[in-house]
Amino acid sequence: MSSSLARLIQQLSAGFSNQAQAFDNPPLYAHILVKFRPLPQLTPGSLLLEQTYAITPGTPYRIRVLRAEQRDGELIIHNQALRDEQRFWGAIEDEGRRQSIGAADLLPLEGCTYVVREVGEGFSGEVEPGCRCLVERKGSLAYLVSSFEIDPRGMRTIDRGHDPATHEQLWGSLAGPFEFERTHDYSGDIPPAWLEN
Repeated sequence: MSSSLARLIQQLSAGFSNQAQAFDNPPLYAHILVKFRPLPQLTPGSLLLEQTYAITPGTPYRIRVLRAEQRDGELIIHNQALRDEQRFWGAIEDEGRRQSIGAADLLPLEGCTYVVREVGEGFSGEVEPGCRCLVERKGSLAYLVSSFEIDPRGMRTIDRGHDPATHEQLWGSLAGPFEFERTHDYSGDIPPAWLEN
């Protein structure tokens, strides 16, 4: 595994909260918790992602399995949904449930791969071009425009959904990125073999 890929996985293996931002601007930002934990039983670089509102931590509004890899010299993060995802709600804090996630539970999300590059001490990434990452939310279909920046201190994200026909923004941040501070370190869960060159 390249040193860049190992650093990306180490920086992602963490918990994050935007509590300060949410408390400073309650009309504009909900208080959100984002956690990524390694899944050693899956392909190297696989991480469980749960995003929840702080008031309902056991019911994530987004649960995914991400897989970071280096392909043709480029860092990318594959985005995968989970079959019958409610079975795995709360797995981020439940080791047994995390370990029960198998390759057969993963559903690749076409057009939703993040292209990542190193920036200073951290990384930035955005969904691949092409408007093909389709998500259903509030009863309507939209394509996702999403980007993130991560470094040892925290993470900034911005997600927006756009109408596939008109490209009009349907949902997502109007006030700028969500600003997350690092609250947990899960890098100790990373199998040593993932970090070897």
